[in-house]
Amino acid sequence: MKYPELSLLIDGEWITGGGRATVPVINPATEEVLGHLPLATAADLDRALAACQRAYPAWRAMAPHLRGRILHKAAELLRERAEEIAQIATVEEGKTIHETRIELGMAAEVFTWYAEEGRRAYGRVLPQRSPGVRMTVVKEPVGPVAGFAPWNFPLGNPARKLGAALGAGCPVIVKPAEETPASALAIAKALVDAGVPAGVIHVVFGVPAEVSQHLLTSPIIRAMSFTGSIPVGKALAKLSAEGMKRTTMELGGHAPVLVFDDVDVEAVLDLAVAAKFRNAGQVCVSPTRFFVHESIYERFVAGFAARAKALPVGNGLDEKHRMGPLAHDRRLPAVEAMIQDAIAHGAKLQAGGHRLPGKGYFFAPTVLSDIPDTARIMNDEPFGPIAVINPFKDFDEVIQKANRLPYGLAAYAFTQSARRVNLLGEQIEAGMIGINSFTIAVPESPFGGVKESGHGSEEGIEGLDACMVTKFITES
Repeated sequence: MKYPELSLLIDGEWITGGGRATVPVINPATEEVLGHLPLATAADLDRALAACQRAYPAWRAMAPHLRGRILHKAAELLRERAEEIAQIATVEEGKTIHETRIELGMAAEVFTWYAEEGRRAYGRVLPQRSPGVRMTVVKEPVGPVAGFAPWNFPLGNPARKLGAALGAGCPVIVKPAEETPASALAIAKALVDAGVPAGVIHVVFGVPAEVSQHLLTSPIIRAMSFTGSIPVGKALAKLSAEGMKRTTMELGGHAPVLVFDDVDVEAVLDLAVAAKFRNAGQVCVSPTRFFVHESIYERFVAGFAARAKALPVGNGLDEKHRMGPLAHDRRLPAVEAMIQDAIAHGAKLQAGGHRLPGKGYFFAPTVLSDIPDTARIMNDEPFGPIAVINPFKDFDEVIQKANRLPYGLAAYAFTQSARRVNLLGEQIEAGMIGINSFTIAVPESPFGGVKESGHGSEEGIEGLDACMVTKFITES
């Protein structure tokens, strides 16, 4: 695989170099420099904003089914280029090739979903109150959108930002992560090749705080979608509030997993280990705080540790591996510090807990048990390959444990009791709940959290609605 030349995309032009500052892009499995990424200047950002403003009327006026044809074509191009793009994402982010293939497929499905859902932005006619008076409610594009996407899903996250805005009839400026630029550029190239007009989509990179400040203080931007940490999300929400911009905030989580005593323990373990160490745990909905009924606790801990120790870890391009490296070097000390803090508070190390030797940012799949609530890892999202497992006695106790934190993005539970399933759905505080499943994200379902995990949703009809405004019209 030849790593592509890196660029910005502004007003239909792929811009490389030109004396701009650059940053290196590192392969986290080998630590080699893949390329150098040009960073947008203030003039570049102003040009993107002006192009959005200029392109908006025509893109908004285009019939939804015609916009849909472009999105359908982009999805087809992604599928045709699937293996090449998956390899790019793997060398940039580190996750296994198996995972990037799935992620690329989901990115294509996102475009397909918004291609169709954009045609269904229905309004309504209200019951008549007086003869000759008609009252209608219509949905309209909100205007230019700014999207900020992190590195952990380098294909799926940009696709969500771009697909929603384009399907709604909005031009968009997306700032993906500087760690994984070629993945986002491949998504954008499929859209350009499919026929998105110049000025409608832009891809920029730069110092995150500077880019967000520049874009969100512009009156041209009317909505913002952000995926990332809670502190950064709060800062961007404050910036957006100054201009009363619409916001969709998909922030961090610390997902609980409730495992009751009536389950097939081995089957749950097989699912749980695969889900926990997906993308080395660098997933906002990663199952992390496992609460296991005391009657099956020892068996569950032993089974989880054995599977973690046996997990093949290495370069994600090698088909035999099931976990790759952490995405960048600063994650290694952060993960180590959390583990050491937990052990200092009395946690038992059941597996892993250390860096792997050799080149690359590899860390052993780690399992901790019997962790007190005072340990940092029980309160802060680890965002790494660490599973923490504690026992519980009864339903009320475990619900309290699950809901203890201010986060509410994802949660999971495993039980064969139909009544318990209903109670779990009612009482767990999370925007997404998987019961007897770790699958909680598909293009037609809303993806988002509650409490400090954010507000609004991506994907589903909610994702399209986030890029639209509601207008009431009375005609007489």
